[in-house]
Amino acid sequence: MSVFMEKEWEVLSGLIPPEYPQQMNRVIKATQVLTTEAKPEVGPTAKEVVWTRNKAKLYRYTSEQPKVHKIPLLMIYALINKPYILDLTKGGSLIEYLVNQGFDVYLLDWGTPGYEDRNMKLDDYIMDYIPRAVKKVMKKSNVDEVSILGYCMGGTLTSVFAALHPELPIRNLIFMTSPFDFENSGAYGEMLDERYFDIDKLVETLGVIPPEMIDFGNKMIKPMANFYGPYVSLVDRADNEKFVKSFKLLQKWLNDGIPFPGEAYRQWIRDFYQKNKLIKGELVIRGQKVNLENITANVLNLAGQNDLIAQPHQVEALMNAISSKDKQFKNLPVGHTSITFGSQATKITYPTIGDWLVERSK
Repeated sequence: MSVFMEKEWEVLSGLIPPEYPQQMNRVIKATQVLTTEAKPEVGPTAKEVVWTRNKAKLYRYTSEQPKVHKIPLLMIYALINKPYILDLTKGGSLIEYLVNQGFDVYLLDWGTPGYEDRNMKLDDYIMDYIPRAVKKVMKKSNVDEVSILGYCMGGTLTSVFAALHPELPIRNLIFMTSPFDFENSGAYGEMLDERYFDIDKLVETLGVIPPEMIDFGNKMIKPMANFYGPYVSLVDRADNEKFVKSFKLLQKWLNDGIPFPGEAYRQWIRDFYQKNKLIKGELVIRGQKVNLENITANVLNLAGQNDLIAQPHQVEALMNAISSKDKQFKNLPVGHTSITFGSQATKITYPTIGDWLVERSK
């Protein structure tokens, strides 16, 4: 090395912060996480299929843990993403927690719709799938009542189902970050404004709505935080094995979207986001007007203080619309996803649901 190059290197070395090598190591580790490390296993809680219809499956979770609570619990998720967010990993699974508490837990998995399902409507899910699943749960568990937990859009659909089927013996209803009033829906309302968002043209063009489009819309609520934030955090915390594990699990689920049947999507956007028909009492499903006053079951309605997808006021609106005598609204210090996965979920959400159900499942 020449004298000139030696002096030049001394100058450059003095400009390099001492933490630079550690930062580069974290970048390398983050790159390995994203490119070469295996994707994590999900859905660890043992289960069996007890009923199917088209792509949908009804699972019953099995365990050596005795079922000490008489009333079974049916869980219903949205038509977006896959429902294993409710059973993501051991120690971070709402389903595992409830099974270990002695509940008889079922999950209705909608499956992955194809182009052949483009004409399916919300009517079909609400009037054909959920009622049959409820009856199968009661028959399988040999009971005459059932509890239902609806998460995200799954809770909204569950409220419509319960309002249209007052004859079914639903004892308890739990809603997790489910929107009911779409009047002030924030960035979603702006993006889906019927003056700019042509839902008819979209559905007629695509048939089924690709998951990438829905994911992009979700991320556009806070684009910098959603598009880049997770990867910045990964680099900053690449040495934290617990964080890396959670990052991989959550990213697997977030990137594992499913298509949305076109006709159901048309209803979801027009009747809920654009027309706000549910809370106004104007929603019609298969010729029947939906009246939320028909809901008389015990209700636990959970919102997330940091939720931008189903904001607390959208969730709380249900409380004045139903006739239930035993009804509670709780605004938890969580977000739309962290209500079911993460440290706050295990510390707050899981026992909140479990304790409430114990008292109402005897």
